[in-house]
Amino acid sequence: MISYLISDNTDTLVGMRLAGITGEVVRDRSEALKEFNKCISDKNIAILIVTEKIFNLLEDELMEIKLKSKFPLIVEIPTRDGLQRNDDFITKYINESIGINV
Repeated sequence: MISYLISDNTDTLVGMRLAGITGEVVRDRSEALKEFNKCISDKNIAILIVTEKIFNLLEDELMEIKLKSKFPLIVEIPTRDGLQRNDDFITKYINESIGINV
């Protein structure tokens, strides 16, 4: 089983390749969706890593797989520019998920 990256920039891809992770750089939603569907159909991919920008492009599709399937494990990573979300995004995510203020 392997890890695979779908990225919006070559710097992230090069860094992951240094760690032994292959992947693809995509430029728009249609390319990202095509690559995502290819990854979902490949049973050798155990971990699918996506950059934050790609996650935003494919949020509905990725969340559906996260909720319904055990494989692949989908991991969102920041882009080379750093984390784009607010500092309290984890707290907000917990509040939305379970309905309790933390």
